[in-house]
Amino acid sequence: MVEPTPHPLPQNAQPLESDLRLLFAINQILVGSLEPLSVLEPVLAALVEGTHLQHAVVAMVHRTSGELRIEAAVGLTDTELKAAVERVDASPISEAVQISQQMTLPLEQGKHPLLGVCPQAEPCSLLVIPIQLSGEIVGAIAGDFPSTPHGELSHVSMLMSTVASMIAQAVRLRQRAAEERDSLRAENERLRDALKERYRPENIIGNSKPMLTVFDQIARVSGANATVLIRGESGVGKELVAAAIHYSSGRATKPFIKVNCAALPPTLLESELFGHEKGAFTGAIQERLGRFELADGGTLFLDEIGEFPLTTQVLLLRFLQERQFERIGSAKTRSTDVRVIAATNADVEDQVASGAFREDLYYRLNVFPIHVPSLRERTADVIPLAEHFIGVHAGKNNLATPRLSSTTRALLKGYQWPGNVRELENCMLRAMLQCEGDVIRSHHLPPNMQPAADEPQADRGTLAAAVERVERELILDALRSTRGNRAKAARLLDITERQMGLRVKRYGIDATRLR
Repeated sequence: MVEPTPHPLPQNAQPLESDLRLLFAINQILVGSLEPLSVLEPVLAALVEGTHLQHAVVAMVHRTSGELRIEAAVGLTDTELKAAVERVDASPISEAVQISQQMTLPLEQGKHPLLGVCPQAEPCSLLVIPIQLSGEIVGAIAGDFPSTPHGELSHVSMLMSTVASMIAQAVRLRQRAAEERDSLRAENERLRDALKERYRPENIIGNSKPMLTVFDQIARVSGANATVLIRGESGVGKELVAAAIHYSSGRATKPFIKVNCAALPPTLLESELFGHEKGAFTGAIQERLGRFELADGGTLFLDEIGEFPLTTQVLLLRFLQERQFERIGSAKTRSTDVRVIAATNADVEDQVASGAFREDLYYRLNVFPIHVPSLRERTADVIPLAEHFIGVHAGKNNLATPRLSSTTRALLKGYQWPGNVRELENCMLRAMLQCEGDVIRSHHLPPNMQPAADEPQADRGTLAAAVERVERELILDALRSTRGNRAKAARLLDITERQMGLRVKRYGIDATRLR
């Protein structure tokens, strides 16, 4: 809290109506700006007008350098202000700030410790009141006036102390606002950096040849402003590719706005994209900015573009051609700088042939097409993706990080994955919740991934063959977890080292390749 130095009125004195009007006027000046330092001069002007002060000065301590600076002055000529600035460090203002006390100094005839020369012919005094904020002196307010009886001096001192307290309050509010603004700016920068790191192409899991082609296409198009059309089945990660393009481009510090066109009814899609004016239709109770305006300077990602109704396709085509649009209910043409990235899992060529999608819009969108492969086209990435999701969900759900057994790996790689990466992620989370040990085995996987129960007996082999397969899988898992150390693997399985050696030899396992 602000702790002003109070200076009581003389005994039995009451605040004058003029004092209340003066303080109210000064308060209105201070609350009318978020930058109190910018309104100090009007505050001083009001104070001089309402008292017998001849000159008034406010000096503030700079938060970083600690230097005392005159921020505002009233009643001073340019020469006097220059003298005050030069003398402030050796003036009573500086002394009052250092000792944190009010000072009242009689001024000698023709001499002034701040201005150099006292302009008044009659005797005068200099009154300095520290400005205190949360126990810290942050500045001072000073003024000189003709020598008066003690009662009037106390009265002026009380007014100046109150104004000093009001300035301190305004400065504190400004500092809080600045700190919150800086905190929000820092948080935005942190989140933006986190998004840029998350969506960097090298952080997208995949080393298969089809994915390397995608990464090359991302690198080629990121530096341009060309429209991109991302094709691929549902769940392959089209949004990740769009985000990687945005955060690798020169627009990375600007908004990345996503719109799922299939999730919005046709009647709302136009309003969502282009905005509307108040009263444009029933329920439009206030003006609304569309996604194109919100994405100004950045990227707008239109997912499921194949679901666009024909009426909205016309508006999108116009924007891509002219970069202009109108809000619903407005005749004013607006423009915005937005890069458009669209995505679809539909066969747009068939939609064009059937008339469901405009051919001219298709060519406008298909400037730089990128095909994201399905998971069955990139089986080499299945296991790295599965292990990545295990790590992600272990942290999110406070779970252990299990390994994948050999049989589980084979089932994962052999599955067709109609739901692609999204299905794989859900599959791994389910398996982790089902798993009670440190290994995800085949029976932890969903039923649709299990071998068929009515499979012919000949295909499954004899009981002895099945036992051998299980034993070999257990030995391989133990050796993997111990980096090929036979002794440790034997202890894990509670068998002797000799038994481990015999089985390694029987199943043709090369333990050195597991180190």
